[in-house]
Amino acid sequence: MSTGAEPGGFASAADLAARLGESGYLADESLATIAFLALEMQRPLLLEGEPGTGKTALAEALAAALDAPLVRLQCYEGIDATQALYDWDFPRQILHLRTLEAAGEAIDVDKAESSLFDERFLLARPVLRALREAPAVLLVDEIDRADDEFEAFLLEVLSTYQVSIPELGTVTAARPPVVVLTSNRTREIHDALKRRCLYHWVEHPSFAREVEILRTRAPEVPAQLAEQVVGVVQQLRADEQLLKPPGVAETLDWARALHRLGTRDLDVATAAATLGAVVKYREDAQRVRQALDKILRS
Repeated sequence: MSTGAEPGGFASAADLAARLGESGYLADESLATIAFLALEMQRPLLLEGEPGTGKTALAEALAAALDAPLVRLQCYEGIDATQALYDWDFPRQILHLRTLEAAGEAIDVDKAESSLFDERFLLARPVLRALREAPAVLLVDEIDRADDEFEAFLLEVLSTYQVSIPELGTVTAARPPVVVLTSNRTREIHDALKRRCLYHWVEHPSFAREVEILRTRAPEVPAQLAEQVVGVVQQLRADEQLLKPPGVAETLDWARALHRLGTRDLDVATAAATLGAVVKYREDAQRVRQALDKILRS
């Protein structure tokens, strides 16, 4: 896996953390260390954790730090190699055939058929794009939503960094992409894929770190309001009965929404009116509204 520069482009994990911080991503020491090692050892990085802990954002920050394009493959149930690798532009192929017919000349069938699978008709999907765009950061988002067959395909690609296109030949990455895989752990990832990767469990940030993140990403939010928002969000995450505890993205949304309303000191009425920025299920909103007074006083 390449960093887009010569090996050792980052002097240390602390150097990488500083570069990530320039794009607004504040990585703690353990996350910065494992990301640094993934770059140095040219290994994929598998990030697991609850939704909203910043797994996807790390890949985006890495791309910014490396000044490399971010190529995202969003996984979903039923995804297969075609959606990840390539397809042929069928409508343009049909138009090409009609153009040949309209020329009024005798058509060489073999030549016409081979021309249909020219590079210009190839639709590169994320994995193929990442192999061809050197250097690049390939984000395989929510790999836990894909099935076993797709995992096996992905493992093969990550082992060789090449794919075969029958009509064109083998495409090998001139410089293997930086690969970041994320998982919300809706199911277990197979051991073979985990062995190929370096692994890190991404926790929700501590109170102090989340305040720092909020102040970095939304500096317009007053310090007192930032601390109040983070304090409430941290308490909501501790409530095991919530269907979906808020992530850092919700913290940022809520703080920005409150700032837009001119709020400087969070009160029950304002918190209740803006809950849609931080909790996204009706049952959660009802539960939080009933406890807001207690939460804000604690």
